[in-house]
Order: sequence, then structure tokens, then C-alpha cells
Amino acid sequence: MRISTRGEYGVRAMVYMALNYLDGDIPLSRIALEENISQQYLEQIFSPLRQSGLINSKRGAKGGYTLARSPEKIFVGDIIRALEGPIAPVECVSDQKKNEDCRCGKSDNCLARQVWEKLRDHINELLNDISLQDMLDWKH
Repeated sequence: MRISTRGEYGVRAMVYMALNYLDGDIPLSRIALEENISQQYLEQIFSPLRQSGLINSKRGAKGGYTLARSPEKIFVGDIIRALEGPIAPVECVSDQKKNEDCRCGKSDNCLARQVWEKLRDHINELLNDISLQDMLDWKH
């Protein structure tokens, strides 16, 4: 499994917002400048984050973005799933897939599937266990 720049930049932007959580609304231009990410690309990234309830937005001259919850209540897994979809090493063990949807048609007796399920579960467990606050705490 490989995280795209969408997921990578989304996590970076969310960490930046967590670092500045008490500052109120943060303009997208400031996040783009500080994180060296195109503002247009950030706009594309922030839309699913907002739809997923991870960030709030306010329009206008004093507008910007804020975290929808405190940093200790937003987890890396939430961010990645909002931007990348289900976290799975192969498609047939994606949360959205049913056993009968597997390309190979061997889901009922596939020995490799057990490895992919364990890997999916461990990745999800790890990402669901790391909050934005945990990442901030690593800095100190």
C-alpha cells in the first residue's frame, strides 16, 4: 500500500492546523505557504476533509479553516480514509469489498487473503492509534 501525495499533504496540513489549533481560523494561503503545498491542491484536499467532519471552514476576509475536534480526537487513520478511501494492501480485503467481489474468485479458500487481512488490520490499528496530538507530542 502506498499513500499518495493527497494523503501525505493532508496529514501535513492537519498537523499544521493542530500546531496552531488555539489560533482560530487559519487561511488556506498560510497553510500552503508554511507547508510548501500548492493552495489549489490544498483546496482539493480540504473538501473531503470537510465532508468527513474533520475540519470546519469559514468564508470571508477573516475566514479560514479549523479542526472540527481537538487534536487528541483526530486520528491519522481518519485523515487517510477521508482522502484515500479504505486502508487495505489489496483490493479484495478493502472494507468496501465483499468476498464475492474479489478479482481472483478464490476468496473462500485463499490462503494469501489471511495475510492481507492481518496486514490491513495492523495498519488500521496503528493509524487509528495515532492522534494529531500524539504527533505534536513527538516534537517535544
